Amino acid sequence: MSEPNKTESKGSGAASRAAAATALFQVLEKGESLSTALPNATATLSASDKRLASAISYGVLRVLPTLNKLVGAKLQQPLKGKLKILHYLLLVGAYQLYCQRIKDHATVSATVESAAVLKKRNNKALVNGVLRQLLREAPEANDNFERQLPEDNNQNHPRWLVQQLEHDHGNKTEVILRENNQHPPMWLRVNERQFSRDDYLRQLQAEGIEAVADPQARNAIRLLTPCSVDKLPGFHEGAVSVQDRSAQLAADYLNVDASHRVLDCCAAPGGKLLHLLERHAFDYPVQAVELDANRIERIKENLTRQQLFAEVHCADAADTSAWWDGKSFDRILLDAPCSATGVIRRHPDIKWLRRQSDISELAELQGKILRALWETLAPGGELLYATCSILRDENQTQVGAFLKQHSDATLIPIEANRDMLQILPGEADGDGFFYARLKKAQ
Repeated sequence: MSEPNKTESKGSGAASRAAAATALFQVLEKGESLSTALPNATATLSASDKRLASAISYGVLRVLPTLNKLVGAKLQQPLKGKLKILHYLLLVGAYQLYCQRIKDHATVSATVESAAVLKKRNNKALVNGVLRQLLREAPEANDNFERQLPEDNNQNHPRWLVQQLEHDHGNKTEVILRENNQHPPMWLRVNERQFSRDDYLRQLQAEGIEAVADPQARNAIRLLTPCSVDKLPGFHEGAVSVQDRSAQLAADYLNVDASHRVLDCCAAPGGKLLHLLERHAFDYPVQAVELDANRIERIKENLTRQQLFAEVHCADAADTSAWWDGKSFDRILLDAPCSATGVIRRHPDIKWLRRQSDISELAELQGKILRALWETLAPGGELLYATCSILRDENQTQVGAFLKQHSDATLIPIEANRDMLQILPGEADGDGFFYARLKKAQ
């Protein structure tokens, strides 16, 4: 579970550890997503400290139960109230001692000093004592200063999710859990309006960036080693975007051409929308609907960077009266709100923020949106239902129930031998994703 190529940088110290502890506190105590908590906690840090705080935060969330057990066993009583932040600081220290390529003395020293940054100077001795006790009892470190973590019975997942995966995927569960705890690869989508994929691969090679083409997703490139987007040729000019290869398949499965009126529903952050616009010069403006006003800004920023246009509506997709002009769509992409259980390796906070009760609520919402959008689809039109979930209730069961309720809907096989497509995490090095194509009768 080591963080690749992470070493103690010159400017990294107490501030980065304190920021990581603060972000973890916000996620696990306040229910914030890490993508929100981390930028807030690291806003004043240097670039190197931001990277370290990010690496620690993501790492802790991947192996949270194991670290909780290690730290909890060294405390006489749980840290509560105003001292709760120190529990997360101890998780930060424990993660570094076991999983990061940082020397032990640097880890202990910087983590102890972090207590002062968190206004807990009087508790530095507690932090020092727990970390040194962990160090004394920990297995011997290897040459990279890493140690073997104790095993967790649920592979560092909540028990309810393990049971649901066992129900839905049987003997594939072990592989899914293992993949969820891995660091995800970095995938790019080449803008074919600007470059062919082969041309862009040559540009990467000229910059010394090793990459390979995906055999199925025609615009997808996987970097052998992730890098900053600032190093990617033409990134800021829209030549390439970061998008997982599984998500890129939507542009193929939607079966669209330039003459179609197209709707992208639940469109943020806009990757699939832009992919369609990169491929086709549509006769009619593509319509995009997104409920979250903050996420709509992401869509608009991406459209601006790519110098592309779509009509973007901030509205509830299920309330068609708020955004639909009454003109039927030939193609609809519904990237439905979901549990995101297919992208846990990219967002490990999902494991701890998602609750079992959320699944039925999400399935109800998905069905509501799907039924509403069906009314906007033209006879003979097609709707692509997509999620980044790997749970049957949100995917196969959802589509099956819709087909039973709508006699004018038929399922178009995704591939010659598959009616629907469930991609599991790690398959073809991609994220977990689900696709089903529905056709409306003439």
